Amino acid sequence: MIVVATADFEVYHGVVNELRDRAVEFTTIEPGDDWPAQTTLVVVADGEAHATPEGVPVVSADPADPRRAVDEVLATLRGGGGRTIVGVDPGERPGIAVCSGETVVAVFHVPLADAAEVVREEVDDAVDPLVRVGDGARLQSSKIIDDLEDVPVELVDETGTTPYLGTGARGMGDVVAAVNIARLEGERVDSRPVNPTPGELQRIKDRSREESETNRAIDEHLARRVAAGELTIDEALAEHREE
Repeated sequence: MIVVATADFEVYHGVVNELRDRAVEFTTIEPGDDWPAQTTLVVVADGEAHATPEGVPVVSADPADPRRAVDEVLATLRGGGGRTIVGVDPGERPGIAVCSGETVVAVFHVPLADAAEVVREEVDDAVDPLVRVGDGARLQSSKIIDDLEDVPVELVDETGTTPYLGTGARGMGDVVAAVNIARLEGERVDSRPVNPTPGELQRIKDRSREESETNRAIDEHLARRVAAGELTIDEALAEHREE
């Protein structure tokens, strides 16, 4: 039984809500109360010291990040969980899956500009983390890899990782693909140089025209900078107006 024992209201509220959201069985006690006989793990707040049952693992929770504490709780109960591996299915809105051993502990579906920051936050405190990025969507995967310069990254052949989506699963394909990518070994890379094709440059120009208030497309030079991740479409349009 997981026992939450803390005098910190923020930690109590955050951890209890996370455990409930994941349908995990737990109980709570006031610090100093008797421990339940079936206690298998204790959650306390950072900085708290309680006389816990001998041999029972203790997880300290940061009030600002209860989810990470619950991830640690579940990994501990599953035998340590294993290595943290993050799978990324690249695109305009990449799917991101965070795995601890065989368990998926978190998933995200975010704009491309936010993807690298989300990944960095998820591996920040992990021991020996690894990020696996699918090799599709060349321009987007290149940007993600380049933005993760301080994180070990593998480039993975993502063929067959996107599943068939049945009724009610619309929009989940990128996330499920990210889970599958996390489970595949790839080639270690530090960067992924990509020369955009004429078709990719044209698509960027077309998007800039659609988003322009004056129905004007950016030129090829700016389109290449967008393809390289140096500029967003909005920033390229702003430079185009100044020119």
